[in-house]
Amino acid sequence: MPFRPRLGLLAVFTSLLLSACGTSLHQAPVEDRNPLPPKPAASAPAPAASAAAAAEVKPPPGAENAGKPGYYTVKPGDALIRIALDNGQGWRDIAKWNNLDNPNRIEVGQVLRVVPPGVDPGAVTAKPIASAPKVESRPLDSKPAAAAGSASASAGAAAPSAASSDDDGLSWGWPVSHPVSAGFDDQRNKGLDFAGKAGDPVLAVADGRVVYAGSGLRGYGNLVIIKHNNTYLTAYAHNRAMLVEQDQVVRKGQRIAEMGSTESDTVKLHFEVRKLGKPVDPAKLLPPR
Repeated sequence: MPFRPRLGLLAVFTSLLLSACGTSLHQAPVEDRNPLPPKPAASAPAPAASAAAAAEVKPPPGAENAGKPGYYTVKPGDALIRIALDNGQGWRDIAKWNNLDNPNRIEVGQVLRVVPPGVDPGAVTAKPIASAPKVESRPLDSKPAAAAGSASASAGAAAPSAASSDDDGLSWGWPVSHPVSAGFDDQRNKGLDFAGKAGDPVLAVADGRVVYAGSGLRGYGNLVIIKHNNTYLTAYAHNRAMLVEQDQVVRKGQRIAEMGSTESDTVKLHFEVRKLGKPVDPAKLLPPR
């Protein structure tokens, strides 16, 4: 029986040979003869994506007018009321010129027209507001009108002998009968302060139109702003009560508010004169007492 052992040995040898070959195939190194190009870094978007992202970024409204005379670029913290005051305009006018649907929503970088359309920003005109043909007049009722007469007489604001006029032909009077408690300072006090008692009358210093009556400008409390012509605005702050409405035409010496202490530690009137939006010393315009 010599044949069987040979078959057994052959089978064992064959099994060992196949096992050795299988192990060698699994451990053989693999060479990539068609390597893929390296993937771009995650922080470097593809050119097409960059172009699409750039196309989505829109410039602020009016950006094409940035830096031009008669335009203002909105800065952080700006409000339309402040922009209007600093440019000698009414906020409603600016909203209209710029087609603002919501005047409370303006964005940083937005460029606003702050002069009337068709007006040369370098030209200064001084047509009195009260004589403008499209001004809507809303006179006060009889009670405030009577009070205005007595208050005007006590302050001497409407008396012709106490009037003063400037190069724009405006006739100025005093806003209250009280003496000045704090003078003009271009850095710290952009107007005149008058100490008084709550309820004391505040008078319009010249003919004009009310372009603001409210409390939306921080630091001024209840505030009335009157536009006298295309050059001058006057502002009356910290009032206890406001006796006029926006767009109402007022006359020199008319009672427009009552002194108070809104956003102030004491009862006082803070009074400003703005010439083309820039604060100027009211004492240089008001008549001598």
